Amino acid sequence: MLDHNYYEEKIKKLTEEINKNGYISDLHTILNVLAEIENDDSPAGTYSYKSELFSMLAESQKFLHGENSLYETWLREAVSADAKNKRANELLVRSGWKKYREVFSTIEFPLIRETDNRTAKKKIAEEYISLCKKYMGAMAEERSNLEQSLEQAKNHVDFDIIQNYETAISLLFEASKGFTKLLQAAKEYEESISGVFHTSTHFNDMKEHLDRIMEVKKQWTDLFQTNNGVLPQTKDALAELQSMIGLTEVKNRMNEYYRFLQYQNKRKELGLQIKDELSLNMVLTGNPGTGKTTIARLLAKIYHELGVLPREEVIEVDRSQLVGSFIGQTEERVQNAVEKSLGGVLFIDEAYSLKREGQSGNDYGQTAIDTLVSLMSNQKYAGKFAVILAGYPDEMRQFLQANPGLRSRFPQSNHFQLPDYTTEELLQLAEGMARDNDYIMTKDASNELELRIEAEKVDETFGNARTVRSIVSDAIFNRGARTDLDEQPILHYTSLTGEDFRRNEIKPTISPGEKLGLLIGLEEIKKEVQAIIAFVEMQQVRRNHGLQAVPIQSHAVFTGNPGTGKTTVAKIYSEFLKETGMLKRGHLIVAGRSDFVGEYVGQTAIKTKRKIREALGGVLFIDEAYSLFSKSENDFGKEVIDTLVEEMTKHNENLVVVLAGYSNEMNSLLESNPGLRSRFRKFIHFPDYTTEELLQIIENYAIHYQYKLEDQAISWLMQYLTLYQVKGNGRFATSLIDEAIQEQAMRLINESSEKDPQDLTVLTTDDLKKAAEKLGKSEM
Repeated sequence: MLDHNYYEEKIKKLTEEINKNGYISDLHTILNVLAEIENDDSPAGTYSYKSELFSMLAESQKFLHGENSLYETWLREAVSADAKNKRANELLVRSGWKKYREVFSTIEFPLIRETDNRTAKKKIAEEYISLCKKYMGAMAEERSNLEQSLEQAKNHVDFDIIQNYETAISLLFEASKGFTKLLQAAKEYEESISGVFHTSTHFNDMKEHLDRIMEVKKQWTDLFQTNNGVLPQTKDALAELQSMIGLTEVKNRMNEYYRFLQYQNKRKELGLQIKDELSLNMVLTGNPGTGKTTIARLLAKIYHELGVLPREEVIEVDRSQLVGSFIGQTEERVQNAVEKSLGGVLFIDEAYSLKREGQSGNDYGQTAIDTLVSLMSNQKYAGKFAVILAGYPDEMRQFLQANPGLRSRFPQSNHFQLPDYTTEELLQLAEGMARDNDYIMTKDASNELELRIEAEKVDETFGNARTVRSIVSDAIFNRGARTDLDEQPILHYTSLTGEDFRRNEIKPTISPGEKLGLLIGLEEIKKEVQAIIAFVEMQQVRRNHGLQAVPIQSHAVFTGNPGTGKTTVAKIYSEFLKETGMLKRGHLIVAGRSDFVGEYVGQTAIKTKRKIREALGGVLFIDEAYSLFSKSENDFGKEVIDTLVEEMTKHNENLVVVLAGYSNEMNSLLESNPGLRSRFRKFIHFPDYTTEELLQIIENYAIHYQYKLEDQAISWLMQYLTLYQVKGNGRFATSLIDEAIQEQAMRLINESSEKDPQDLTVLTTDDLKKAAEKLGKSEM
């Protein structure tokens, strides 16, 4: 049932705010009330409420972002819901006023000269007559429209806009008089040219009336420029930069750079010598989507606006456009790119890729660098174009350090680090992207988007603005794909909700808890893992309630013989941590010494960081981790450990490391670096499986592939496992069944052609004995 008091109270508060500030600061409030009205069981009587809410949406949109298509849509919706809505009609009148701005824009007359010959004069006179008749009709129509608008305005707007309408009507009246007089003078002029006696009196009359019309045209333009009709001004490059979201440090640095270039220009005007010109070459570093390309284009505009470069064009290239595949092609490509960019800017994205790690003689990346350096120094090209290099921070740093000739041409003062956007800045960007597509985001849409952003922000590959644009595009697609086109309210076409942004993840069929429970044995380990997860979950709950959380140390050391379930538990552990929300990806990366240790100085740290980057948002499982430790001075394992400690500190909860190996050796590793030991507080020992547990693992593994062991085979296997020490543990179990399945296949193939389906699923004692033999065990 419609509660009028409830809606009236809501609208009253919103009205007070918009009357005070000119807009509603939180448009989500209006959207929420409109959504409530849409869901109300009693639509009768809601039209006036809807009209007022849409009119406030339109007015706020106008105040904050101008009279765009979203503003016009909501305004139409407000008037449609209630044609007498005062606020909506006032907005309509004020917006309608601006549509008259271009009334005089098409009014032009050809130049008339007394020195022209008789034929040319006659042609001009005829054209004047035709144009006057055309413009007189147009003026009469526009004046009629303005008079109607004025009548509407008198009921809805203040005196200032009414005065504008009256002034405009007066100017149109003056213009009509001018056209009438100009028409008469043009006719008389045309007659005098055709007659025997020609006089300049009519020519002067025409010029006088035309001048009066042009004066009215100027007054018309002035009227719209000074009365809420200011024509849009083109932003200069610095203003464009200031209007961008975030980038505070970059803006400050660019402001300084801009003022310095102005200062240098002033010194030149004063005739002062500038022997050492400021380098125009720049290095822009930052992760994807931080605005490197946009900043490069703005730099080009700044150089052009200050007269430093004659063009503002940016030639954008990357490795594929510069590096050739045969001798001579690379030099030609680089020179072509430089020549295209003369007078402007050459922008090389992912510049570090020109010099690939360990590139062979067939790779011409170094040739591209050498050619570029040579051309930048060449008298023919030097100072006639600017080069901007862009890429990831670490890679660009290493790239420039390895190329002294290139580095010398990019002074440190011209290095700009573009930071990642904060979540709040990304939400602002998203709202702008939605607005560009005539959508507004609801509060729950912003909340859902924030969760999506946090889930995506795992490592430096996070695309910042690019990722957000992709998410918003997906949300718009979801909105369109789910909307029924039959009589849907306008909000379905102009708003994005949380449901549009929600990602439908496919949940695993078996939860981590169920997987852990299904493992054979490991009872103490299960309790330990569950205790860790309970602690993590509770800290997350405390955070959600605004309570201080204990720092979470989820790194762990798993000790035990091979095949005792360490890798399997690590996988389940990673899934548990994702389920609790601590890890964003929850994947497991299994690595060993060869994944970290390099062959030459400097390579180890790079390989280690690369592997850690791969594991971010998940668990890095280092098997036989003790192999990283060596007492040899020439061993690079220590560099791995030092880098690992550094990166664990840097990435904090975004990375969980599990070290695995034999107990004694693991202690030696941890003692080798105090920083490493301090980061591991969870030590879990994996005991060897008992005979009963190992037998159960073997049976379960067989059942998983729809095989079963005959009773005699189980009895034999029990005796076998009791008498012989099986060091492989769980790995032995899977290997034994794999071999037994192969033995069964050979046995059945050699038997009769008719196969009993029952026989296809049974593994015999003989199958297991032969399998054990292959694995190097003595037959009983």
